[in-house]
Amino acid sequence: MRKWMLVSLLFVTTLAAESPKLAGIDSTANQLMKDWNVPGLAIAVIDHGEVVLSKGYGFRDVEHKLPVTSQTLFAIGSISKSFTVSMMNALADEGKLDWTRPVREYLPSFQMYDPVATAGMTVLDLVTHRSGLPRHDTVWYGTTFTRKELFDRLRYLEPNKAFRETYQYQNLMFMTAGYLAGEVMRDSWEHLVQQRVFQPLGMKNSNFSINDSQKAADFAFAYSKQNNEVEKIPFHLIDEIGPAGSINSNVDDMAKYVKMHLGKGKPVMSERSWTMMTSPQMSIQGARNQRELGDSSYGMALNLSTYRGHKIVSHGGGIDGFSALMSFLPDDQVGMIILTNLNGNPMTAQLSYAVYDALLGLPPIDWPARLKARPQPRNTDRTQVARVEGTHPSHPLEAYAGDYSHPGYGKIHVDANGTALKLTFNGMAVPLTHFHYDVFEGLIKTTSRAPVKFSFRTGLDGKIQAIASPLEPQVKDIVFERVAKP
Repeated sequence: MRKWMLVSLLFVTTLAAESPKLAGIDSTANQLMKDWNVPGLAIAVIDHGEVVLSKGYGFRDVEHKLPVTSQTLFAIGSISKSFTVSMMNALADEGKLDWTRPVREYLPSFQMYDPVATAGMTVLDLVTHRSGLPRHDTVWYGTTFTRKELFDRLRYLEPNKAFRETYQYQNLMFMTAGYLAGEVMRDSWEHLVQQRVFQPLGMKNSNFSINDSQKAADFAFAYSKQNNEVEKIPFHLIDEIGPAGSINSNVDDMAKYVKMHLGKGKPVMSERSWTMMTSPQMSIQGARNQRELGDSSYGMALNLSTYRGHKIVSHGGGIDGFSALMSFLPDDQVGMIILTNLNGNPMTAQLSYAVYDALLGLPPIDWPARLKARPQPRNTDRTQVARVEGTHPSHPLEAYAGDYSHPGYGKIHVDANGTALKLTFNGMAVPLTHFHYDVFEGLIKTTSRAPVKFSFRTGLDGKIQAIASPLEPQVKDIVFERVAKP
């Protein structure tokens, strides 16, 4: 794979007149792709209303050596959240939605685990990450639940913070926001975004499902780094969480979206709504880790900070096999979109800073070297426990087999073949290995790709009655009760 990667850097497709200020960006992009082993990249840069750079680098398909162009479709991940808010701002401008109204006035069946959150949650709270819920991503990842079913299960998901106490990134609340807009308008989230955002901006090649991307002539395959090697991975369908992250686009289309933001919302929303979207709504706790970056806050589906004294508005996007970044400096009238087909890579931010340094005439900073010099964060994951050697399960493996259920997370099915256990959850088949006692371990594929422990619990009658697992590490273990056989 490395040989392919090095060859891929030779392919550069230019689709816009370049600014002289960006003369060195090719070499920077090529070096960053090499450093992080990124198969393909596309970037578009806007300067005072003009697209001054639009390029594809590397391969959208490594195996067949198909190059990235400015028309190549990538998953934009959580940048989709800002499209949900942009659409809802358009509805608010039309008087069809009020950000300050409680969610229950629009959706009477809305219920959270916390009764205070149930009563007080406004539409604005849904899109500012202050619900009190941790991520609970395993609820939706790979699920067959509809948005309505996910919405109905919110009441069973335990919070770890008080309502509006602190910023905590949360996808299910954005799904709820999109679902709410659809219910209010008697329409789908997809059609509302198409009508209120894509069409006014002329975003003709963007879509809402990876299934649609694969029907296009020019789309990027997904890649992941495993043990320092890059490999192609299957596309992962996330349509049901769509308002939080399912949009796919290319840099030509996304440049129009960035231009809309640099134009203070026109023609999608009013300047008043755009100002609300790009103003602090929730402080993001934590110390600054670089002196050039200011304190952070969250607007409405947009991160707000400063870069070397300049206000910066941005949002990243990461989903299976893809990493993306949209950012702009509203006061300086410059911005960009960067799309890559390697998940979890940090080069998008590093490349964006290099572009801003060039456009603003600032001395360049060696960001890769900075990151390498930073100390690695200490692992504080409570689910990582020491293994007790020499133990064995308390029951024959067949005794663990069966169906287990949680009202929020759904069902787990466990099979035993005599020598091993296999767990099935949200369509994912997970082989289990014995860890110690009645605890087993398996790699359940979530957005974090972390190994997960499953503790089988025994009742007073000596039979296996439940499975407990830290599927959301910020709250108590999620307990799946055994379902009695018919």
